[in-house]
Amino acid sequence: MVRPIVKDILFLGQKSSPATTADVQVITDLLDTLKAHEEECVGLAANMIGIRKRIIVFAHGPFHVPMVNPVIVKKSGPYETEEGCLSLVGKRPCKRFETIEVEYLDRNFIKRRGCFSGFTAQIIQHEIDHCNGIII
Repeated sequence: MVRPIVKDILFLGQKSSPATTADVQVITDLLDTLKAHEEECVGLAANMIGIRKRIIVFAHGPFHVPMVNPVIVKKSGPYETEEGCLSLVGKRPCKRFETIEVEYLDRNFIKRRGCFSGFTAQIIQHEIDHCNGIII
């Protein structure tokens, strides 16, 4: 189900709780909402649709990839950039890393580990920040 995008800074500034198998519908709702906004959006976190759970989705080429309870375990190549956000107006400066390694659960709650770089790594970092209540 496509959900409305939350723009309340107080809500977005709160840390999300770990997701469980009871939250599987949130993954579907995030993927549906990302697809509905794919012209102006490349990633979403569950709190952006009003659910404070550690679930993100992002565009990776033609695919939309969900990550449950993602944690960055390695990062390298810091750089400064500017980012926008569907929940916020305008762009803001932020620090990101060129390459990251992430541990997460896939949509079937199977543990995975992946290495990401470039723009995909930037998207993942932005969405994990949302899970941590960090607003750019």
